[in-house]
Amino acid sequence: MHAELPGMAVFADAAALAPSLTPFAVMGAEMEPDWFNDIYLLAPVGYFVLAPDTSILQMNVVGADLLGIARANPERLPLRQFIAPRFHEDFDRFLRRAINTTQPEQCDLQMLRHRNQQGFPVSLRASADSTGQTIRVVLELAEGKMAALERSEERFRRIVHNAEEGIWEIDAAARTSFVNPKMAQMLGYTIEEMLEQPLVAFMDEEGRTILERNIARRQQGMAERHEFKFLRKDGSDLWATLATNPIFDADGSYRGALALVSDITDTRASAELIWQQANFDALTALPNRHMFNDRLNQEMKKARRENVQLALLFIDLDDFKDINDLLGHEQGDAVLVEAARRIGLCVRSSDTVARLGGDEFTVILSGLDQISSVDRIAQSMLTLLNRPLALGAAQPSISASVGIALFPSDAGTAEELVRSADQAMYASKQGGRNRYSYFTPDLQLAAQARQQVTLDLRSALSLEQFELHYQPIINLQNGKVERAEALLRWRHPQRGLLAPSEFLPFAESGGLMLEIGDWVFRQAAQQARRWHEQLGAGFQVSINQSATQLRGDAALYVSWLNYATQLGLPVRSIVLEITEGVLLDGAARASERLRDLREMGLQVALDNFGTGYSSLSHLKHFGIDLLKLDHSFIQHLAHDSGDLAMCEALIVMAHKLGLRVVAEGVETAAQSGLLAMAGCDYAQGFVFAGALPPDEFTALAQRGISLLN
Repeated sequence: MHAELPGMAVFADAAALAPSLTPFAVMGAEMEPDWFNDIYLLAPVGYFVLAPDTSILQMNVVGADLLGIARANPERLPLRQFIAPRFHEDFDRFLRRAINTTQPEQCDLQMLRHRNQQGFPVSLRASADSTGQTIRVVLELAEGKMAALERSEERFRRIVHNAEEGIWEIDAAARTSFVNPKMAQMLGYTIEEMLEQPLVAFMDEEGRTILERNIARRQQGMAERHEFKFLRKDGSDLWATLATNPIFDADGSYRGALALVSDITDTRASAELIWQQANFDALTALPNRHMFNDRLNQEMKKARRENVQLALLFIDLDDFKDINDLLGHEQGDAVLVEAARRIGLCVRSSDTVARLGGDEFTVILSGLDQISSVDRIAQSMLTLLNRPLALGAAQPSISASVGIALFPSDAGTAEELVRSADQAMYASKQGGRNRYSYFTPDLQLAAQARQQVTLDLRSALSLEQFELHYQPIINLQNGKVERAEALLRWRHPQRGLLAPSEFLPFAESGGLMLEIGDWVFRQAAQQARRWHEQLGAGFQVSINQSATQLRGDAALYVSWLNYATQLGLPVRSIVLEITEGVLLDGAARASERLRDLREMGLQVALDNFGTGYSSLSHLKHFGIDLLKLDHSFIQHLAHDSGDLAMCEALIVMAHKLGLRVVAEGVETAAQSGLLAMAGCDYAQGFVFAGALPPDEFTALAQRGISLLN
């Protein structure tokens, strides 16, 4: 029997020794539960861990087989349920004795298999564990020694060959003496190919070093549980968990080891992927915000311990959105990857370059002896980033604004250091971009002032501090004021009347754009309704829309439509103005939203045309009604025939597409006359009027014909 199944002698010996060498001998050693489970998983006797009410908490393979239930015991069946009823009192007394003594108690009785009334005689031994919370029970069939041995041989032959775990036995020379089919399958070999092969044949160099240490431990009688990497026949890695137990003969000599092997390759790969995704940016492969924060804290601790300085650079690419709009997001991603590479070329391998998200990068310069080296690094970074990028036919160039904060002089914590570097970067933006700035206390005060503006904005609506002024839009063919652009103003209690550029960026960053935009629409709609009565039913009012508003919930626009209906105002009386950047930021989403707006009856104007990268084909695709030429086309119109030719061409093409054209920034009567001759439909600018309060606008519109004189 042994010759048919190498390695089974180990189990047979255990069966023969079972009456004298039981799990109770190990209980006193107070081994870890997981190790204990592994060691006795394949024991030739039934082994159970019970709760005080005899519910089976754990059992080994033989125990589950004898009871006829799943080893996981999902129903939490009690062992008492499997005792023949006439032996219940004997079983209860037996357990009471076991709970109250540290010595194993024995009892002979009859048991039943699950859903089977045919009984079988057994011998039970039980003892409470060291905590007194659980009871450990060993079950042996009451039959002759040879019959028990044969039964265990047959059972383990079946178990080993059908096991879902690998079983691997090596001899004292670390050569394979037995493997089950699952183990051979895991490594991609046949059983015959593995037998007699040294264990090192299935390992790389690192594994061989670990093996030598583990064998030495096993020879000292130490059971182990650890993760290990093997090499499959095809050369790929097999990561496995091994529960290894040494084997000794009757004289105490080391005979080898037996291991239960579980394949964790997929689990480990998933864990590594999760860790990679949690700590590294998928696009640039740089550390992400999470890992950056961890490294920054570690480097600050090191700098404090070694009494050296650390510099944090906060880098924001200038006008990156324009590159996305011009070249598309795929090429924009390529720019980010190249920017990350160039930033990395400017620092040491010991420094950390991270991407926080979008076009924001950070660099941790650690262990600085001289601050002057930071200037050199920052300048080389700006110079390298400025070089043109080779992206197919396009060769755009980029620049960056860099903020620098020092530890410990500028901040005491990681959060403060990042905030200081960010504020310094903001100063670089304000100073003209493509430069670097250091953090100073003045920057801190400016940041606090910006925060105060955001706080003030939150109460401005409820305190009715917002106003709408209106700039007239003139029909160049008849001189009438037929349209108005609504322009938001904030009458600040301390700072006076503020233009949008002074507070809308804070509203955007503070998440207030939707609320403010809703207020603007309702105020403009009310004013448009009054002008319909005063200036004519065809009068239109334009309101500006940000990217945030256009990406918002469509329910907002539905509520506007309902509000206009309540006022008795035709929906086409309102024109929504968007810029080219809004148009191309998520083109599919913008196209869908603009289509919805047109179906509602709202008209759409494209503002500042000519400053971005949209084309006339985009205008038709997105359903634009009105084209507003940027003032850069108009400002030299009186003496530059090239600008005039450009305006004429744009006006003709727009008309071919069914669009009307508004010229913005008209400042002289000569410009107005040239635009009228070029066929431009409308114009607005200071030659006519700036933004006016509603009453002044009404008075001006009623004498509109005089504007051309």
